[in-house]
Amino acid sequence: MGLIVQKFGGTSVADSEKIKNVANAVIKEKLNGNDVVVVVSAMGHTTDNLIKLSKEITHHPQEREMDMLMSTGELISMSLLAMAINEKGYKAISLNGRQAGIQTENCHMCARIVNIDTKRIKECLNNGYIVVVAGFQGYCDNNEITTLGRGGSDTTAVALAGALKAQRCDIYSDVEGVYTTDPRVVQTAQKLKTISYEEMLELARVGANVLHPRSVETAKLYQIPMRVRSAFKLDDLGTLIIGVENMELNKPVTGLASDSSQIRIVICDVEDSPGNAAKLFDLLAGKNISVDMIIQSYARNMKKTNDIAFTISIDDYEKFNATKDEIMHIIKASNIFVDEDIVKVSIVGAGMIDRPGIAAKMFNTLAQEDINIKMISTSEIKISCLIEKDCAQKATKALAKAFELDGAKVADVKGDLPVL
Repeated sequence: MGLIVQKFGGTSVADSEKIKNVANAVIKEKLNGNDVVVVVSAMGHTTDNLIKLSKEITHHPQEREMDMLMSTGELISMSLLAMAINEKGYKAISLNGRQAGIQTENCHMCARIVNIDTKRIKECLNNGYIVVVAGFQGYCDNNEITTLGRGGSDTTAVALAGALKAQRCDIYSDVEGVYTTDPRVVQTAQKLKTISYEEMLELARVGANVLHPRSVETAKLYQIPMRVRSAFKLDDLGTLIIGVENMELNKPVTGLASDSSQIRIVICDVEDSPGNAAKLFDLLAGKNISVDMIIQSYARNMKKTNDIAFTISIDDYEKFNATKDEIMHIIKASNIFVDEDIVKVSIVGAGMIDRPGIAAKMFNTLAQEDINIKMISTSEIKISCLIEKDCAQKATKALAKAFELDGAKVADVKGDLPVL
């Protein structure tokens, strides 16, 4: 007998019939002889509706009160699912974040999990219960309710899997797995049977919305195999996420993603002296503004000044805009330009390590489509290009064809992989 952690997203528990369907999926895993811990998101668009309600009251709600409000959505889901499982003759109990022992930082709306006390969950499992846990939430050391930010339920599930030493963590949603690229753009995109933690983490960071990066980081840390599966096709095993050492890297590029949720900021005429970049990014960090791509140009004039360009999330623009005057004053910049007409396209693959020509092929492909590149960033297994937003689909289709992600055979694992 093993322990399986299952996570069901908002579309999977959107109404009573879907909750009953989830109950069947949970019971099926229980009948396989496994203990089961289930993590649920809020029903459908509940969280969005709660945020909308808050905006009708105030445009500047306190973060503590927002956490109190948004944590209620998952409480509804967990209670209804526990009822549905009990109705089918199996023992289930629901636990909120505090009851499940999920402790976080003293931070509202984007807290990170720092510890999980598994005592109560283990007691329930030992007494034969299926345990249903509210995702997306926890508590901090002053007993305040906290939420984990976007993708928090995925993170809850994987963190619980790690703390409980689960055999596997299954992430159920309305998608059937991880695809080589967005099948809504490239209809012949292929579902991957397997992908490494490293590749999935990069794809999540560059716009593939299947999983939140923090959940993949946690799975890699604890070496917990993950499956991305459809809640509506329970016999489909989806995509298995495992260590790169178990992969046969037949192709250099595994996946392609685009991200239109960023904007580009250009800080002009910054004095080329030690410490100015540190001042800028320290200030942004202090405002809790995350920065992605960064380019600093070469000092190009007698004044020895340069430009610093970087990208941030659209969600952080309001905080950045409120900080512009302070930035101008501290680093004595001449101007700040904001470019919203951008999209980031990225190729990802563990097989591109030490393989020459991948970057050239990407740049040539974009050039042949007359697509101009505004910024470039790279890692060992990723190349990202910033391009104009209206070129996103053309770039995705061209790159998918160039790197054989639009129907060619995809990379599989070495030998025979256990079903887990």
